[in-house]
Amino acid sequence: MRMYGIGGTHRAMGFEAKRPENNATGKNFTEQMGKAASAKPRVYTVYAKTDDMLYSGGNGTGLSFYIKYAKDSTEEDPTVIAKGVDENGEEFEQTIHINDINPNCATIVEMRALEAYTGVEKQNGFTSLPMETGSMGLNDRRNFMDMFQKQIRDMSILKQRNAMAYYQYSMETYWDFMNRK
Repeated sequence: MRMYGIGGTHRAMGFEAKRPENNATGKNFTEQMGKAASAKPRVYTVYAKTDDMLYSGGNGTGLSFYIKYAKDSTEEDPTVIAKGVDENGEEFEQTIHINDINPNCATIVEMRALEAYTGVEKQNGFTSLPMETGSMGLNDRRNFMDMFQKQIRDMSILKQRNAMAYYQYSMETYWDFMNRK
């Protein structure tokens, strides 16, 4: 048995250097890195929470906002105003009627408003919402109740009983809200 390069004769294989391959946009790696290095850094806006705010925060997409009660909010029709910047750095303002929020099809801003309104106890300052919300944009709608159930299953698999119980408590608070409507 003969192995090339180890004992015996070796037949040279022809190799040639190739030109840099282009990706789908037609730019090679060097051009892409040069563009990335010269790109303007992304600016994030952070709203410091004041006494009249129900919520102030954001997520990993760059979405950042605060929520306050609207001047015309009533006990029968609790209404909030959300102001901030979306994941693209564009300013937004939304009026949200709490009683119109459906956790089976809601945005992250609506759920933050509902979280504040219901007074869900935050565990060590952490959110009551599932971890998946960290990648949601301003207008993304999700079924939060399904997300809670998935989070609870995941925490069960990981044997994280405290986290599992906390998400169960949070989910039940939102179920109670829906059942009262």
